[in-house]
Amino acid sequence: MTQTVEELQNQYQQLKRIYDNYAAHPLNLNIKRGIPSKEQLQLSGPMLGLLSSPNDFLSQGTIDIRNYGELTGIHEAKKLFSELLETEMDEILIGGNSSLSLMHLVITSKLFTKKAGRSFNEPVKFLCPSPGYDRHFAMTENLGIEMIPIELTENGPNMAEVKQLVANDSTIKGIWCVPTYSNPTGITYSDEVVDQLASMETKADNFMILWDNAYLVHHLTKDKHAAKNLLTACKAAGNPDRAWMFCSTSKITFPGAGVAALGASKKNIALVAKELSYQTIGFDKINQMRHVKFLKDKNHIAQHMEKHAAILKPKFELINEKLSHYFVDKKSLKWTEPKGGYFIHLTTENGYATAVVEALAKIGVAVTEAGATYPHGDNPMDNSIRLAPTSVSLPDLAIAMDALCLCIDYVSVQKRVSL
Repeated sequence: MTQTVEELQNQYQQLKRIYDNYAAHPLNLNIKRGIPSKEQLQLSGPMLGLLSSPNDFLSQGTIDIRNYGELTGIHEAKKLFSELLETEMDEILIGGNSSLSLMHLVITSKLFTKKAGRSFNEPVKFLCPSPGYDRHFAMTENLGIEMIPIELTENGPNMAEVKQLVANDSTIKGIWCVPTYSNPTGITYSDEVVDQLASMETKADNFMILWDNAYLVHHLTKDKHAAKNLLTACKAAGNPDRAWMFCSTSKITFPGAGVAALGASKKNIALVAKELSYQTIGFDKINQMRHVKFLKDKNHIAQHMEKHAAILKPKFELINEKLSHYFVDKKSLKWTEPKGGYFIHLTTENGYATAVVEALAKIGVAVTEAGATYPHGDNPMDNSIRLAPTSVSLPDLAIAMDALCLCIDYVSVQKRVSL
């Protein structure tokens, strides 16, 4: 039912009074980044005391992990991560605590070293399915790589768009992908999309797929989603060197003291290992062994992640309940209901997202900047907001969601009043 001007004005004044009260007594809540809560971190506390006897510091019974060496990781860690990423052991490289640093290493090894042989006057472009992970885009921009936004559908990147671009432009060297419980929408790539990525014709013979499997085991429900194995698909398509798969324990154990891994062809592992040899003699092998002894194998990881899900699932359910209750008869907002991962994505009316985020900031609720999940932070529709509810308590999240619902309604009515 269409509101009269008077009804709209009255609604605006009511909402403004509530908003002004928040502004007079601002909150201090942050749902900006996907950070594990203290309760989640405590789940991995026992890991810190696992290494004590001399034998605990021996890899394969003879290699002292307290010393130099084992550039690509200890045998035990390679075995664990090869099981997780479904690769051969010699298709795995173990890094430090950051998968992002491995991604940076891969890009520079493949495109920006003397061995890569690229002219630095030659432009380089990456495809960026959007909305996507802001840190991927920030790294790409920092490396001077041109970013081409690509629509992210419920099944993955818009493949008609992707295939047309890569088939006709040799300067397009790669594509960013978060295949399982994608950041921020929570979608999982379909088998068809994975097969098309693996087999499509590309003008660049060194095209790479940067496959950030950050949420590989981060399920919230019994309905566990998983994208098809990219390296296997690329091998079947005759493009084994196209796949670069990443994962880490950042949201399994400790983000600040985890272990990251790269899965790729033997040729690609050798390429990256050579570049890595100029930077380090080896990563923290003690931490690798600690993780192996704690996580053990894929089945034990699944059991561990069920404990995470028990903490996180009520937070995601609360958000859905709040939004469903507040916007039951309204069309001004759409939101995702992910089966896993760390985020919920809101789609506001076009032109509203920035105003909503700014309104929240003024009353003490921090969310990810509007448009941050697009290259250069530029979302032409200005309708994208990412929520990261994991680090806050359930009561605080409820307060933050009440404030969010108010701000969405307040901004919507405010804009309609000003028309």
